[in-house]
Amino acid sequence: MPLLGVLLLAPAAPGGAQPRAEGIARASDQTYRRPLGNDPAAIDPARVSDIYGLSVSEQIFDGLVQFDQTLTVMPSLAQFWKASRDGLTWTFMLRKNVKFHHGRELTSDDVVFSLTRLLDPRTASGGADFFVNIKGAREFREGRAKSVAGIAALDRYTVEIALVESFAPFVSLLALGHAKIVPRDIVEARGDAFGAQPVGSGPFRFVQWDHGKEIVLAGNPDYFDGPPALSRLVYRIFSGDSTAAMFKQFEQGALEDAPVPTGQRLGSGDPRFQYIRRTTYSARFYGFNTRVKPLDDRRVRQAIVHAVDRDTILHEVFLDRFHPARGIIPPGTPGFDPSLQGFAYDPARARDLLRQAGYSAARPLPVIPAWSTARSETVVREHEMMKRALAAVGVSLDVRYQQDWPSFLRLLGEGRAPMFLYAWHADAPDPDNFLFKLFHSRGPRNFFGYANPAFDDLIRRARSEPDPTRRVELYRRAERMVLDDAVILPVWHYVYEHVFQPYVRSVQVNGLGDPYIPMRKIWLDRR
Repeated sequence: MPLLGVLLLAPAAPGGAQPRAEGIARASDQTYRRPLGNDPAAIDPARVSDIYGLSVSEQIFDGLVQFDQTLTVMPSLAQFWKASRDGLTWTFMLRKNVKFHHGRELTSDDVVFSLTRLLDPRTASGGADFFVNIKGAREFREGRAKSVAGIAALDRYTVEIALVESFAPFVSLLALGHAKIVPRDIVEARGDAFGAQPVGSGPFRFVQWDHGKEIVLAGNPDYFDGPPALSRLVYRIFSGDSTAAMFKQFEQGALEDAPVPTGQRLGSGDPRFQYIRRTTYSARFYGFNTRVKPLDDRRVRQAIVHAVDRDTILHEVFLDRFHPARGIIPPGTPGFDPSLQGFAYDPARARDLLRQAGYSAARPLPVIPAWSTARSETVVREHEMMKRALAAVGVSLDVRYQQDWPSFLRLLGEGRAPMFLYAWHADAPDPDNFLFKLFHSRGPRNFFGYANPAFDDLIRRARSEPDPTRRVELYRRAERMVLDDAVILPVWHYVYEHVFQPYVRSVQVNGLGDPYIPMRKIWLDRR
């Protein structure tokens, strides 16, 4: 993993130990206040459906494994693990004497319960798709089996997971937010209410949730990896995700960190705060529904990509806040191809492609509806610039807005959006999370109607390829295929841009962004 994978505000103590310099702060001084853009739908890992719930649940729960600051998979609840030679069977040996917050020891039975619950259709987990490769998962989800055959407790501290086909990044999926381990007894007792009063084994314990105002966590003194330096972690809720209001509270000293508002130009030289900026594992793009006319013609899609001056939009409208995208896989991700150039801004080439597709002044291209759920001032300016650029080559764009997110997703899922603005934030730091998830003919987020057998075959081979170099090359070939077919118009990769108070120490930010900051490693030096 390249150095882009992490930025540190201050170095951690050697060996992972937490700094405890005498006189730095009393425990009562170690309260950290963070902004949260909205109330979470739930703080139940299996049912987390937004970044807000993920940010909180990451601090309350542990998984079998975890990502370190470079997104390398490291031990967590599982102290050791091994895979069979064919990559189909994984065995995890749990740590002993790990306690849930209510005092009971965590065992293999809780692991089997948690992963089975994640796959249970009654849980309706957004993370279930990641684990359908487990033996018996599909039969269980379809009601043809009462348990998942591939998940078994061999003894009190050993869990075995069997797959139906080898999948190289499988173990990294167990570090995701959905795959945290929950206490079976508490979940069965509380049912759906568990997400409002969660109990985990993580470095922070749930204290209270005042809806619309704040969520309070307390440091877990019995955490297996040592108690966190912070005594309390308070999430202040800013309904509507108002970054301007968050930043104002930060400037007034009421928050320890805040996102930088759009339009605000900051840098690392201001002594009032510490500043982090890094590209995240994400992609923002305009997608084309390849099943509807005239976008079923590859030449028309290529013409639209050539006609839009994305660099000018990024510079003039968004003040170069984001990393321009030439492809799909973002910088820092294994498989990122720095040689990709994509389709350059070339109006003459766009007109030529439309002529080849049979369109002219005498036979104009039909109006193309484009849908967006975002309707901020900057996004509307972006759309106006796109409409002018496309009109110049003979393409008429009709931008429509659906700001209700569930309704927008239904629109995409039903194939009723010929062109649409969409963003994907990686669940895992792996190219498969972009290419399979979005573009495979069976991909759960394939809103493009893209079905290319050659592409599917490349992805199939890449998923089971044990050689990392060969695997990367297969994904790069697959990415070029999607770009050549002009399934999307890439725009940018999001950039994490945050400020922290000058007394905050040992912040680690990786390419998965804000939810995966290990708050247990942070301490405050107010001297």
